[in-house]
Amino acid sequence: MGAPRLAERVLAGDVRSAARLMRDLDDRLPEAVASLRELFPHTGRAYVIGLTGAPGAGKSSLTDRLIAHYRALGKRVGVVAIDPTSPFTGGAILGDRIRMQDHATDPEVFIRSLGTRGHLGGLSRSTADVVQVMDAMGKDVVIVETVGVGQDEVEVAELVHTAVVVTVPGLGDDVQAIKAGILEIADVFAVNKADREGADRTARDLQTMLELRHTVGPRGASPAAFHAPGDGIARPVEDLDWEPPIVRTVAVKGEGVADLAAAIERHRAHLDETGQRQRRETARARAGFLMLLRERLLAGALDQLEEEMGRLDDVAGRIARREADPYALADDMAGRLRTR
Repeated sequence: MGAPRLAERVLAGDVRSAARLMRDLDDRLPEAVASLRELFPHTGRAYVIGLTGAPGAGKSSLTDRLIAHYRALGKRVGVVAIDPTSPFTGGAILGDRIRMQDHATDPEVFIRSLGTRGHLGGLSRSTADVVQVMDAMGKDVVIVETVGVGQDEVEVAELVHTAVVVTVPGLGDDVQAIKAGILEIADVFAVNKADREGADRTARDLQTMLELRHTVGPRGASPAAFHAPGDGIARPVEDLDWEPPIVRTVAVKGEGVADLAAAIERHRAHLDETGQRQRRETARARAGFLMLLRERLLAGALDQLEEEMGRLDDVAGRIARREADPYALADDMAGRLRTR
């Protein structure tokens, strides 16, 4: 009998095999995608939590403390930490792992850092795939920590069951708390560094936002018009029955972390009791499928473009010199793809 396939080794919990598969998925190797297809029927068991917020809010420190909390409960934990990629060198520091070194020797904790590689929305292009691998290898909880880029970092809502928005005192005036975008996706708010001056005001501003949501709905629309960002998750109207709790934490001291975990667990119970979890699973599947479809359609379009019109840089040069019409070219290429 030959050696077990890579997917079989991942299902058995082999860390080296999982790490290799995650690397190959990030590099978009065809054989890695084939292994992920083998793993897919064995996924869907892990509970996925997202931590997002502005840089310096303490997301990594909170993640580190949440790992310790879940490990104390005997749960197996996976972490996907996203770091920004340099647009000049293509490299990433992947520094979030430095803050989680206390768990480096724990065999039941798997921490994977990913560079954004130019992907917008706070995630890496392979985040969803890496979450699937951690799910398949038996992790009970997977925490996704986004890169921390600002108020439009909402893509995480399409990937997780519970989205935790981390904020800190002193980021701005009370108008910041009611801006559309990142704060609308929160299932739980964490006011971190709550021992700082201004924590009370930050919590009050968030509460004001929640009260406004009940009167005018998200983005100033009626609740029935509530749809999530982009083409991804469409939060059902029933989700508005959930009142996102505001939890104060001081991550570096471990204060409030148990309260944060309890709030996440209450949201998990809410999803199960109301049937929202299955709806979110469907929305996650929809978002993932659309992402795969866009990626494959774009790859096919670029291949056909190069075959019929020349290299992309050459085509872009003709457009820049006003020798070609980008709108006509795009319409023509889209039409060719539809008739293939």
